[in-house]
Amino acid sequence: MDEDRLPVARLRNLGPKSARLLAEAGIRTIAELRVLGAAKAYRRVADKASLNLLWAIAAGLEHRDWRELTHKEKDSLLAQVRRLS
Repeated sequence: MDEDRLPVARLRNLGPKSARLLAEAGIRTIAELRVLGAAKAYRRVADKASLNLLWAIAAGLEHRDWRELTHKEKDSLLAQVRRLS
């Protein structure tokens, strides 16, 4: 099965609460999440989630553990989120 067709709940790093928040925001598949990107997806739920969700999404889309993100990568993600505000 193509990974992008899977429900967002199957993305690495996401727990049930995070998956539910994303689904409630209209992001139901990994493909939808990939098209939006981590920053835009996070902005849809930022009022209900911590920055750990941003890290989880970004790393998960790259098949990485969220704890592997560097400070530089996190700073870049935060800058992307700020530009969306």
